[in-house]
Amino acid sequence: MASWLAFPDIIAVHVVSALFFKGTDSGFEISMAYKGYLGQPYFASLNGLRFFCILAVLWHHSPVNQLIKSPQLLDRGFVGVDFFFVLSGFLITTLLLREERLTGRISLAGFYSRRALRILPAYLLLVTLVSVYWIGIKGQDLLGLVPYYYTFLANFLKDDISLLSVTWSLSVEEQYYMLWPALLIVMPLSTRLRAGVLAGLIGLFLLTMLGLADWLDLPRLETAYAIFRLPGMSYTAILSGSLVAVLLHDPAGFRWLWRICAWRGAPLALFAGLLLYLQVTPGSLLGWPALGMNMLMALCVASIAMREDHELRPVLTFAPVARVGEISYGLYLYHLIGLHIANEMVSRSGLAQWQAAWAVTLVYPLISIALAEASFRGFERYFLLLRSRSASCAPKAAANR
Repeated sequence: MASWLAFPDIIAVHVVSALFFKGTDSGFEISMAYKGYLGQPYFASLNGLRFFCILAVLWHHSPVNQLIKSPQLLDRGFVGVDFFFVLSGFLITTLLLREERLTGRISLAGFYSRRALRILPAYLLLVTLVSVYWIGIKGQDLLGLVPYYYTFLANFLKDDISLLSVTWSLSVEEQYYMLWPALLIVMPLSTRLRAGVLAGLIGLFLLTMLGLADWLDLPRLETAYAIFRLPGMSYTAILSGSLVAVLLHDPAGFRWLWRICAWRGAPLALFAGLLLYLQVTPGSLLGWPALGMNMLMALCVASIAMREDHELRPVLTFAPVARVGEISYGLYLYHLIGLHIANEMVSRSGLAQWQAAWAVTLVYPLISIALAEASFRGFERYFLLLRSRSASCAPKAAANR
């Protein structure tokens, strides 16, 4: 069995191979790969990527992570959400561009109906049940927060209802869904223009992270429960995914990214580079460090979407890994409930602090997976069937969604 000490050498070999042999693909081969990419109905490795994203989030909220002094990499499990954003931007933009290519137009009604059937059932169920529990049963004075959750404005809240704090990311995605498809429709069919707009928006949100609103002394809207201001890091991530989707949809952009991302070992090298980046990058990952991370994540997504025979495919398509990735939306929504249940169970066991922390860390993902699986099989799948019927005449470019 190969030693882990040899891992850097393996990465180095792949990087050198990319530098010296990237020119071996002919224009014809790249053209055929591009046609294959456009016709790819399902990206087989993306559920595996979702698995690792949700694994990072679960670790981030685990009691052991809160107690141990770990390497910086292990203290950055929160970036799993940013990777989800990049992936969402890539898939949604790919779906819209392929619909436009095949039908000559983008149907906002079709898009929003598919998104609603995927996102709303589990989300509204969670918000309703948790709100009833904490406000109606526990008697907490939090009723004023509820409308913000139902209208996907949770990312602006000053406070949270317990177990609903993770819904801020769903708010970011829904705001993106409201704006980006409409913006695509009004823009001319120009990859250069669309990529330029995305780059400009990424730059705007980068400046927001760096304090643009304070520099310009911009007014902000504040209510008793929320402060409305330009978000930064989360939008930079989701727009980075959209940018790589726009580039891959264009023959010239695909050809350029092929040289960087499409050799078989590229995912291994890029994911290793991302882990190294997260380990050595100092500070709070805001501003330029966040942009570098988002760009690396976008290249990682491109590397597993451009060709199906990459070297990480066996890991990312391993059945248990892919299944957890498939139900990762529900797992993300319900994992704080799983954590709450595990904490309640272990608190009655009389274990010492470290023992209890490890017990909860090991048990709560299993509870969360069980909740997500039950939700998927017994609730969400009925709406997904309706979604499939509504999309029967639409392109299936993003069947992963």
